Amino acid sequence: MTEVPSRGTLPKPVDVEEFFADPVFSGASISPDGTRIAYLAPKCGRTNVWVRGIDEEHENAVCVTHDARRGIRTYYWTDDPRWLLYLQDTDGNEDWHLHRVDLDAPDEPAVDLTPMPAGSRVFAAEPMKSVPASVLVWMNRRPMFIDLFRIDVASGETTPHLEQPEPGDNMLVGRDGEAAFYSVPADDGGYEFHAVDPGTGEKRFLHRMGGPEYPLGVPLQMVTPDGKGLLVGAYQDSDDLRLVRIDRETGEETVVAAVEGSSLCTMGLADPRLPPTLFISRRTGEVIAARFVGDRPRIEVLDPHFAEVHAELEKLSDGVLHTVSSDESERRWVASFIHDREPKTTWFYDHGTGESRLLSRPHPHLDPADLAPMTAVRFPARDGLPLHAFLTLPVGVEPENLPLVLLVHGGPWMHDSWTYNPTVQFLANRGYAVLQVNFRGSSGYGKRHITSAIGEFAGKMHDDLIDAADWAVAQGYADPARIGIAGGSYGGYAALVGVTVTPDRFAAAVDYVGISDLANFMRTLPPFTRPSMANSWYRYVGDPEDPAQEADMLARSPITMVDRIRTPLLVAQGANDVRVVQEESDNIVEPLRARGVPVEYLVADDEGHGFENPENQVRLHRAIERHLAEHLGGRRDTAAPA
Repeated sequence: MTEVPSRGTLPKPVDVEEFFADPVFSGASISPDGTRIAYLAPKCGRTNVWVRGIDEEHENAVCVTHDARRGIRTYYWTDDPRWLLYLQDTDGNEDWHLHRVDLDAPDEPAVDLTPMPAGSRVFAAEPMKSVPASVLVWMNRRPMFIDLFRIDVASGETTPHLEQPEPGDNMLVGRDGEAAFYSVPADDGGYEFHAVDPGTGEKRFLHRMGGPEYPLGVPLQMVTPDGKGLLVGAYQDSDDLRLVRIDRETGEETVVAAVEGSSLCTMGLADPRLPPTLFISRRTGEVIAARFVGDRPRIEVLDPHFAEVHAELEKLSDGVLHTVSSDESERRWVASFIHDREPKTTWFYDHGTGESRLLSRPHPHLDPADLAPMTAVRFPARDGLPLHAFLTLPVGVEPENLPLVLLVHGGPWMHDSWTYNPTVQFLANRGYAVLQVNFRGSSGYGKRHITSAIGEFAGKMHDDLIDAADWAVAQGYADPARIGIAGGSYGGYAALVGVTVTPDRFAAAVDYVGISDLANFMRTLPPFTRPSMANSWYRYVGDPEDPAQEADMLARSPITMVDRIRTPLLVAQGANDVRVVQEESDNIVEPLRARGVPVEYLVADDEGHGFENPENQVRLHRAIERHLAEHLGGRRDTAAPA
């Protein structure tokens, strides 16, 4: 057993590079025939895709992609053992293209299967079961329309498959690519679902649901393998988000998975690198398990065979299942696990023999004993709304009167959860308590919680953060004179609100790709996002084209309160950010510098909405380390470069 440092002594400072270097092994999955494993590992200073035999080690693996500019994060097996596909953008601009690599000639350059002009992108890709060696790809060749295309992987020939009738509408297809259901946003913000006759295209109304409790749209909208049902995330008559099946013929709703007091976790729908909402059988296409939100994520198993597999997988880690893939027979499995102090360990498991073995620890030089446990905590907001949060206390010192970093998640329709977070662990290693609060508007905690944020930007959403900091002080964890606020995207906006609306509450702040002007932010979003904003930004914040609403938005924008800022501020921005454009950061930094307010500004020319390249992550966190040490009093790694 690893020795735990004694109380009164922090563990040795961990080099920032150890926390933010690319993992040596991640994103593993098994090939459909069960003979090979693909995974992500560094090559040429960037994360690339490697392939090796099921029984081979990394020394025997072949690097099949050769991107030296930006790491690859998402790849796909195809049903042809020769080809593998991956997504890549340019310097964080989110113009994703689908590329093909030849596993028989891995040194050959990758082929871009989706050449498109700037501003268009691939949104998703999946094999087309009815046409071997082809994939269905959603992309907006028409800038405002996300249409469906069929691509022959070997030739690259691209054929329009289904065009969306209107921007924001969604034609939903089955496993064979046939139109099955049609989803359309209603004028009042609800959503209407129709059955589609695959022969005639005729639409028949089935079901209506939703409104502001679905700020990012009704989640999932997945056709069942038999084409007879539509799976959605729905609240129904509950405060909790459930997995529900809508019958194609009758419109009847049937609950597929539900947990009393917990909501379906939808984080993986926003980013494929986050924990998936559903686990899907590669063999049948059926849902075999679903993930729910809790103090620790909860996996609800729905399939008898996977119940046997999951029971064995649970023996491999005291964490929670993150990702899992199997061969077509569902005998061989590759699984990774969420843990608060152990980055995603990955295991191989053979259900036929019972054999299992550890494939890799992504960051083998990190000692879990030096890392800090993440604890779920709860407390009420000032108006009584229950708030859920995660508290991480530094190892080795008494948890009293510590400098505290209030770390605010983005979205805001996302949530923090029990997991390994390198920024949290880095801060704890430097002696800070870290508090992550799921303020109102965060996903995962029910209908009431999410809709309580309507009209509350820079209002009750900010009060929740202040209430969280006050709770930490009242519990004795935090020194009220040494509290900082930091966050990215919406979290960056929250940090700026913190130092404008409550300029005396925080001793330091970090704004990472954050919004400073709500009206300008909405006007500069990519055009194809506009039809889907009725229940999110328009409903919760306002319409910048309405003068009265724009005035209210500006009153809630840090840019109109910039003269109140006197808190030392660190700002970080990606030059190619298409969600929160660089102007949002420039317009905060320039007036502060003119007034002589301390502000450090980092701009990465090769990044977008968040830093991906490890050297930029290291640069950012070294700046955070200096900034917080100076103003909150945490420690610095004196052996690190200044």
